[in-house]
Amino acid sequence: MRQLGRQAGSALTQTRIVPAPDDLRLELIRVPAGTDVALEVRFEAVSEGVLATGTAIAPLAGECARCLVPFSSSVTVGFQELYLYPDGRHGKHDKHDKHDKHDRYPKHDEHDEEEQDAEELYYLDGDLLDLEPAFRDAVVLALPMSPLCQEDCPGLCAECGVPLADAGPGHRHEPAADPRWAALRQLADTEDDNHQDRRAGAIDLQEG
Repeated sequence: MRQLGRQAGSALTQTRIVPAPDDLRLELIRVPAGTDVALEVRFEAVSEGVLATGTAIAPLAGECARCLVPFSSSVTVGFQELYLYPDGRHGKHDKHDKHDKHDRYPKHDEHDEEEQDAEELYYLDGDLLDLEPAFRDAVVLALPMSPLCQEDCPGLCAECGVPLADAGPGHRHEPAADPRWAALRQLADTEDDNHQDRRAGAIDLQEG
């Protein structure tokens, strides 16, 4: 951020292609590590630090939640993060402001104050800032829990497990037999066998 400087109101826009970091994934979809991610980020100098507002386009590889077929896609996300100066110019994030908030809202208990203190703040490291945490949060939140290879994916055949998109509209199965009729079918088969045996015996006697 040396080129940007600390003059409030100054701005700088950068466009870069960067490799995707590891472990950007959910159960069925991920950003493959090392693939190209397109970044465009606008940096603005404000009184307490640098405000980074960015857009990222990342490739996706996943498995369809309906038909389980592998597919590839992409995701576009936006993110914004404030990076504070490390020299104590924290503006609204300084200790004085925290005491003011506590005075205005005296009913907040100790647990609420601990949650406020636990809120993660980002700082510049000299003239450098790290965009990865903000980028990572934005991408993971944008990943679908149940990704689809296409919006109208018909899924798998409940009978044989074949992807219905590949099987075609004429894919059919014979209706499953009612198991309650199994005993009657077995009885009928037995009677047919007995009838054939009696008929065979009669033919043997006639021939004799």
